[in-house]
Amino acid sequence: METQYDYVTRLDVKFKHLDLIDIPLMVRECKDKWFNQTLTEVNDSVVRLGIVEGEYHWHKHDNDDEFFFVLEGQLLIDLEDRTIELNPQQGVTITKGVMHRPRAPKKTVMLMVETKAIQPTGD
Repeated sequence: METQYDYVTRLDVKFKHLDLIDIPLMVRECKDKWFNQTLTEVNDSVVRLGIVEGEYHWHKHDNDDEFFFVLEGQLLIDLEDRTIELNPQQGVTITKGVMHRPRAPKKTVMLMVETKAIQPTGD
């Protein structure tokens, strides 16, 4: 049985190519503590917006790398042996197969780039 989490994860592609994507508007309208929306497709990948506060669960992606880029706030990504701290205008790629747990001590806005096939909650 699949575990249920208290996250809002929208995997539908919200914007077609050439549509304007207004991140500040989406941030203003967001009322959820952990929100993830697929913004657009780029070849075989997607760009997702995360508006987050609090902790995600420990997980990994066996077949997919995952890129995080912070626009505002602070994202901490716990690994088994250390924590990566991302502040505005900083990013990192988490290698496939690496256990990780994203945390946001305050409201954080980030972009993620990953394959369309990725399961956001992990494999």
